[in-house]
Amino acid sequence: MAVTPLKPKRTSGRHIAVIPCRWGASRFPGKPLAMLGDKPLLWHVHQRCQEAQRLDGAVVATDDHRIEEVCQQLGIPCLMTGEHATGTDRVAACARHLQADGYINVQGDEPFIDPAAIDAVSEAVAHLEAATPAVNAYTPIADTAAAIDHNVVKVVISTNGNALMFSRQPIPYPRSGYPAYFRQLGLYGFTAAGMEVFRGLDQGPLERTEGVEMLRFVEHSYNVRMLPVTDAGLAVDTPEDLVRAQRLLQRTWSRPEAEAPRKCT
Repeated sequence: MAVTPLKPKRTSGRHIAVIPCRWGASRFPGKPLAMLGDKPLLWHVHQRCQEAQRLDGAVVATDDHRIEEVCQQLGIPCLMTGEHATGTDRVAACARHLQADGYINVQGDEPFIDPAAIDAVSEAVAHLEAATPAVNAYTPIADTAAAIDHNVVKVVISTNGNALMFSRQPIPYPRSGYPAYFRQLGLYGFTAAGMEVFRGLDQGPLERTEGVEMLRFVEHSYNVRMLPVTDAGLAVDTPEDLVRAQRLLQRTWSRPEAEAPRKCT
């Protein structure tokens, strides 16, 4: 498919977070409504978005009426979509109904995502050059187990800060010495023009093989700017991850110096 020229980026700064949530995850069906503490997983992600300073709104995007019903009960804005190949395709569908200059895809399985990281991605989107449609947050991987875990997506980054390759395998291969490994976070930012481009691209063989939607840009020769952030959160990919998340949440609540949860309206 031919590379589509990007339209000039608009100068205003309205940014909206979209949290894609689907019921039928193969590794963890019903995951968005799995209880973490006394609230479903999606509530925690939406709360992190509420705590970010740069966003003008945050909505859940789903194709499941059970998820829509819970969002209504919790007062969380929700948009219904059709079936989509990936979460970012779901975000792109919602973008047709949400006028903004930047769209932040905050994956629904990141209940501990740092609001400062969300703000950093929003800030980066506001300053992307016209040739770059998207930015993706990442953090270093210090744990060998995480480097070989296929649930943890790794990224190799060029000297100019763009993604060269994403993979569930530990890349680069440690042929000589121990390389630096970086974890791709489920935190993507798109310009309005970049969202339109993504909507028009076909899935390539790498994306279909790896199951990493940001490879769609890479395979079609678009830049994905990688943004280092500080985030020690835990993504919930499996029921076992949810157990670890419960422990992490309990430790957070049990700290005497911890601040009371912030109320967002």
